[in-house]
Amino acid sequence: MSAHPSDIDRELARDLVGATAAHAALLDSIIDLTDAQVAQSSLLPGWTVGHVLTHIARNADGHALMLLAANRGEVGHQYVGGMEQRNEEIEQGARRSAVEQVADVATACAGLEAAWAAMTLTGWQGEGRSVAGTVKVDDLPFRRWRETVVHHADLGVGFTWRDWPAEYVRLELARSTMLWASRKPMGLTSLPAAAATLPDHERLAWMLGRTAVAGLDPAGIF
Repeated sequence: MSAHPSDIDRELARDLVGATAAHAALLDSIIDLTDAQVAQSSLLPGWTVGHVLTHIARNADGHALMLLAANRGEVGHQYVGGMEQRNEEIEQGARRSAVEQVADVATACAGLEAAWAAMTLTGWQGEGRSVAGTVKVDDLPFRRWRETVVHHADLGVGFTWRDWPAEYVRLELARSTMLWASRKPMGLTSLPAAAATLPDHERLAWMLGRTAVAGLDPAGIF
């Protein structure tokens, strides 16, 4: 039996709402993309808009695999074939038409949302194996929220880091700042003053490598 929304952790419920809304915003942005737009360069070096869209779709599929495996009491792999599989699928999918790309993203998002709805309380306590290592299944909705929001801006089709939802920015800043501190020597764990005084959206964009700031080196945490 799947978990009732009132039974799951408040933070998990929040992340599910945020990730679902991010899916809807993304699909609304890409519905009218043309073949020419899909073939043009994205904001990610070496990737077209088609590469980014394919990555967003395959990421959703990988999350669904980990989630449903956890429901069975197993540890599922996001990409069974590892990074090689991931990269091959992105390269192959990037060349498709706009209609195919949009349909793929919509189907993948719907499949992931169905996986979320099917999760049991026990399943949410499981683990998965992402390309970066072991991950707690109940953190996957936040990671998907991040993946969708950040890569939505990476498409370069109108939505930018300035449009990231304020709640996502608040939560991600807390995570990214902790990650920054964890990688610095004792006594040097505070953000540079030039970064700490930036508006929240710009500070996060700098931390995630999505904008350059005069006088600051790249954050280098992702």
